[in-house]
Amino acid sequence: MHKDIATPVRTKMILEKYGFSFKKSLGQNFLIDTNILRNIVENAGLTSDSAAIEVGPGIGALTEQLAKVCKKVVAFEIDQRLLPILEDTLAPYPNTKVIHQDVLKANVKEVIEDEFSGIEDIMVVANLPYYVTTPIIMKLLEDRLPIRGIVVMLQKEVADRIAAKPGTKEYGSLSIAIQYYTEAETVMVVPKTVFMPQPNVDSAVIRLTRRKEPLYPVISEEFFFTVTRGSFVQRRKTIINNLMSSLPNGKEKKDMILTALTQTGIDSKRRGESLSIEEFAKLSDTLYPFFH
Repeated sequence: MHKDIATPVRTKMILEKYGFSFKKSLGQNFLIDTNILRNIVENAGLTSDSAAIEVGPGIGALTEQLAKVCKKVVAFEIDQRLLPILEDTLAPYPNTKVIHQDVLKANVKEVIEDEFSGIEDIMVVANLPYYVTTPIIMKLLEDRLPIRGIVVMLQKEVADRIAAKPGTKEYGSLSIAIQYYTEAETVMVVPKTVFMPQPNVDSAVIRLTRRKEPLYPVISEEFFFTVTRGSFVQRRKTIINNLMSSLPNGKEKKDMILTALTQTGIDSKRRGESLSIEEFAKLSDTLYPFFH
């Protein structure tokens, strides 16, 4: 058996061997607790017939745990300095592959076709760099990849926003965008003490399970997201005021917006955070003809 990478001693040894220093700009915080990593993998429900995509493998701590369970793991790593380290730490696992690319610029669909042919069950599992969590999750969902879901570690505050329900202060356009595509649940909270270097905030692991169909199919997803984002521009403002200031020529089209709100049975004095995803879907479909 190989010694696990994710222990403080082994992590320090690896970093010292390569003279590696953490880059603040890349949001590098490495996990040094094997139990938490195993827990993440467990929450992804992987088997020997599954494949995993990882983003930001660092020195391979999570990659290693995935490789022990999965048929194949492909990891995207942006930091050139980590490539030789990963080649070393992942040498015992021939079912891993590291791609030196920014996942936001990558054609992930193509990578899946090339690397995972014949594998039906694909999950994204990652300890995401904090500064770029949301764009990565949104890209993976908007690209409509053939994946079952996503299990990621991220800032607890962002996890709370993703899984939030209407009427809570965490609920916003991010909750709606992600819950439109997936069922979201926080599966564990992770203290900052299990990272090297220690971040300033606690983390959480969130599981996003793809819906077969979006929650409420809409005429235009782009317009739906414009409406939901616009409804939260200023949280204290009413829905009518936010839409007037955020939609194109919204002030001139006040009457049309009011008509759409009336038709969908939404009181114009409500705030965005009180509307369910279903109400937003109906509202955006009713507003759509007025703005196109």
